[in-house]
Amino acid sequence: MTEPKLQPGERIDELPSQKIRIIQNPDMFSYSLDAVLLAHFAGVKGKGRGLTVDLGAGTGAVGLFYAQKVLGPIKLVEIQADLAAMAKRSVALNDLTEQVEVIHSDMKTVFDQIRPGSAETVLSNPPYFPAVETTKQNLDEHYKIARHEVAIDLPELAQVANKLLKNNGKFYLVHRPDRLADIFAALEGRKLRIKRLQFVYGKAQREANMVLVEAIKAGRPGGVRILPPIVAYQEDNEYTPQVNEILYGEPWQA
Repeated sequence: MTEPKLQPGERIDELPSQKIRIIQNPDMFSYSLDAVLLAHFAGVKGKGRGLTVDLGAGTGAVGLFYAQKVLGPIKLVEIQADLAAMAKRSVALNDLTEQVEVIHSDMKTVFDQIRPGSAETVLSNPPYFPAVETTKQNLDEHYKIARHEVAIDLPELAQVANKLLKNNGKFYLVHRPDRLADIFAALEGRKLRIKRLQFVYGKAQREANMVLVEAIKAGRPGGVRILPPIVAYQEDNEYTPQVNEILYGEPWQA
């Protein structure tokens, strides 16, 4: 790996199980457990030779973690220039320039760079919160776009995913359980049939704080599977064995 020259405020974080290192700047945006769990949850069709697109890639964490599971090309789409630049440097840091490409673009207008109907898999860790007036006043620009639906909302995201995917291609996203009604409406309204759900709990006996979703383009209605839950932390605030294995164990199997 080529060691980068870090800019002020930057650091390098690593996911040991995948042997992937990500350049981050916490003052702009940094990935968290949701990105790791999404990349782990996302399936692989066949030998994974098809195109994967990561929408709203940020610093590239989801797509780079997933890259270890597939053989095909991956395109990371990010609207913010600073984050796209960091993602590009992380691609080089991990010697993945032959497989992974960073596209600095609004995902809603990315179709001149990614042909519609060409993707086997689309991944997204999108903004979780609806845009409100206080959003524009109280948040740093990087966090505002990353966390609130100011650049794209759920129906628009679902439409982009639908347009990028081949028939029977799969869309994977991570979101908040309290947005499930919005998620179902957005995906079903754009012929993305939900097939698998997995809920994530901060600790046992608490409400779920995350949901992982798999949907298939033009799939048959029904047949939704609810997978066993993931519990992130033990009562002593250490990771559970399940999550510890995802973070620090053997490379993930496709």
